[in-house]
Amino acid sequence: MGIFYIGIVASFVFLFVVNIVWLIVNIIFWGSFGLQALLDGKNFIESIQYSIFLKWIIIGDVIWLLTATIFILKRKNYRTDPNRFYLKKIPLKSKSVCVVIPTYNEELSIGQMVKKFVNHNNVQNVIVVDNNSTDKTVEISKNEGAEVIQNEKNMGFAYSCVVGLKESLKKDTEIVALVEGDGTYLPGDLEKMLPYIEYADMVVGTRELQVLSEKDNQLGILHNWGNYLLAKLIQIKFFSLLHIGSVSLTDVGCLYRIIQKESLKKIIDKFTDEKTNEVIPHYEFPVFMTIEAVKENLRLVEVPLIFKRRIGISKIQTEKKRRAIKIGFIFLWYILKS
Repeated sequence: MGIFYIGIVASFVFLFVVNIVWLIVNIIFWGSFGLQALLDGKNFIESIQYSIFLKWIIIGDVIWLLTATIFILKRKNYRTDPNRFYLKKIPLKSKSVCVVIPTYNEELSIGQMVKKFVNHNNVQNVIVVDNNSTDKTVEISKNEGAEVIQNEKNMGFAYSCVVGLKESLKKDTEIVALVEGDGTYLPGDLEKMLPYIEYADMVVGTRELQVLSEKDNQLGILHNWGNYLLAKLIQIKFFSLLHIGSVSLTDVGCLYRIIQKESLKKIIDKFTDEKTNEVIPHYEFPVFMTIEAVKENLRLVEVPLIFKRRIGISKIQTEKKRRAIKIGFIFLWYILKS
């Protein structure tokens, strides 16, 4: 599936560029020499008709469309098992939540984050996984009531997420929440996600709604469009003809999500290499977790969240265009090959 999907996406991009370039070149040519061609008795339509390049472009387009049509028709009965992919309620007793917060130098925001989660009616545990901060993140987190796990050195964002998720499985709760500690998300948005968790294995957030986003947040044009297009690539990858997609997504980079504890057990081992026991993903952890959940046939629902300006500075510097593009290509490659 990975090789086929890479091929169909790569060929689409290639043909799209070729078609656009051919069109632009011909517009420029006839804009410059069209009058002279008419005076010489040449016809624009005839030139197109006898164009060898155009014939090859049309052949390529037709082959791609036929391949895409076959792919679409083969997905008529894809993911249509009523017990797995349609409405099904799995009642939870108390909807108790264990919150996991990976952190690194978040002293300006972590206090309020932990305090609000600790005071939430459904939250029983708050686990802060600190990536060897040099500020007061650990001290503040403990003072506000969080259980803190301290990495001996900076092991990376994904490592902290996995450590926290594994620790959450030891807690006596039904649901696990994962959220960043930089103040961009609101603990109160748990109220939006919890109503869906009995109908889905995982509820993920989206930051794509303008009316729920604080102005001048860290997501610019490149981030918003990139997240949206990559999300649609995932949707196409798991395309279902009957319902357009067996999963509907608009944001691949949003970490804030909740997952049923029993569902997390099904995918937790996928985050580490069996031989080395090292964490596999890095910056792409949110999209990694999402795709592994879909591949495991877990049910996903996406919910719009309030998105605030980051408190403090970005640790991975995604506000820099080159950095954002690099991470975007990491996301893209994982989506295509998985």
